[in-house]
Amino acid sequence: MARSEREQAQREAEALCARLPWLTTGQAEDLTRHFTEQRLGLTRQALQVTADRATRLRGEYEARYAELRRALRIRHTLGACLLVTFCTGAGSATALLAR
Repeated sequence: MARSEREQAQREAEALCARLPWLTTGQAEDLTRHFTEQRLGLTRQALQVTADRATRLRGEYEARYAELRRALRIRHTLGACLLVTFCTGAGSATALLAR
């Protein structure tokens, strides 16, 4: 990706220099070099911002996932307790009625 980005930046710089026919060869080379460096710097910054955002989002999603898992465990535990209570009560009621 880095090589591809550098090549694209150099092509764009060369296209810019082609529109400026009064530049000397040395000036065109300098402009191409500066343009390429500037473009690669901007690309690095954009990628860093994206990576930082991804890190923050991962933390947010992991926290939300943990919260949802905790809530689900609580619901399942309460459901199991209610089921055991109901079964115990139904068993007791059946035993009392059978007497």
